[in-house]
Parts: sequence; C-alpha cells; structure tokens
Amino acid sequence: MRTHKTAVSIPTEVYLRAEEEAERLGINRSQLYARALAEFLDRKKGEGITQQLNDLYAELDSCLGPGLEAAQTEVLPKEKWR
Repeated sequence: MRTHKTAVSIPTEVYLRAEEEAERLGINRSQLYARALAEFLDRKKGEGITQQLNDLYAELDSCLGPGLEAAQTEVLPKEKWR
C-alpha cells in the first residue's frame, strides 16, 4: 500500500485522546489516524446515498391504492398484538 506523509493541526485535547487510544489499541499514530479518516469517509459516502434515497422517495406517492388499503384494513383488525 502506498502512503503519503502530511501534516495537520489538531486541538491538543484531541491529540492526547488519540495518543491514548493508539496505545490502548497497540497501533501507531498513523494507523489510528488512517483508520479514523477511512471510517469518516465511509460514513460520509453512506450519507450521500441516504440523501439520494430520501430525495427519490420524497417525490413518490406513498399512498396505498384503494384495493391494497381495503385489504390491509380487513386484515389488521384480526391481528393479535402481544
């Protein structure tokens, strides 16, 4: 795997917490930061997909057709809820 060196500035409190966590996990600082950044980027990617789905479904009519609504109404009262 290719790697790149970079310099970033972070608050001292975050740095100290990161140092403790890296030690607890038995990994070096670079590994911790790479894992954290990868996880963040994966989550952001997922947020984009969620937003696209929200946009798509916002445009769709979510009402039941009359036949399905009647069938659902007929079945639901017979259900026994625990």
